[in-house]
Amino acid sequence: MIRVLVADDEPLIAAGIRTVLESAADIRVVAQAENGRAAVEEALRHRVDVALMDVNMPVLDGLSAIEELRRQVPALRTLVLTSFGTEPNVLRALQNGAAGFVLKNCTPDELIRAVRAAHGGEAYLSPSVTRLVLDMVTPGEAGRRREASGLLETLTPRESEVLHLVAEGMSNAEIGRGLRMSEASVKTYVSRILTKLNCSNRVQAALLVRDAGHG
Repeated sequence: MIRVLVADDEPLIAAGIRTVLESAADIRVVAQAENGRAAVEEALRHRVDVALMDVNMPVLDGLSAIEELRRQVPALRTLVLTSFGTEPNVLRALQNGAAGFVLKNCTPDELIRAVRAAHGGEAYLSPSVTRLVLDMVTPGEAGRRREASGLLETLTPRESEVLHLVAEGMSNAEIGRGLRMSEASVKTYVSRILTKLNCSNRVQAALLVRDAGHG
């Protein structure tokens, strides 16, 4: 069972998210919060697996809450709730370990898939959204470019191939179909890549590709 926290200061939205998630047999919303401070406290109290975190909340904003949870519970997977394009600091959440983000106007199936993906160690980013995220980042300066290129050179050709597909926003299943590999093998490759690159999630790895000028 995937234990989920929903943090949003709009009760109607939070209630709708809860209803959608609890329609899935393998997901249970065990905590809810209307501000970032309460979100951190509830996430710790209930030992949740995945936290859905709105960005704009009182007391403590969602981005700060994500960073605090990352420090205290590195294994906790966090998804940012946002209306994409209106939150200039969404990238900050991704760079600090969020598993991805969910659009508030996404379909119920997409919301459930996002939670399952985050729980399974994947980032939930469609190809178009991945490109939009990367477009928020200016290409790497000379120092960053050299550092990123150096890290990418530590990868084997197959790992590099997998990473570039990750940077295009493909899921493990899509990568497996494209490379004729099992999904389990792809997951192993992705885990190895993240370890080699010292990245906590797929978005950070994709940003390295961008910094190196390969994206």
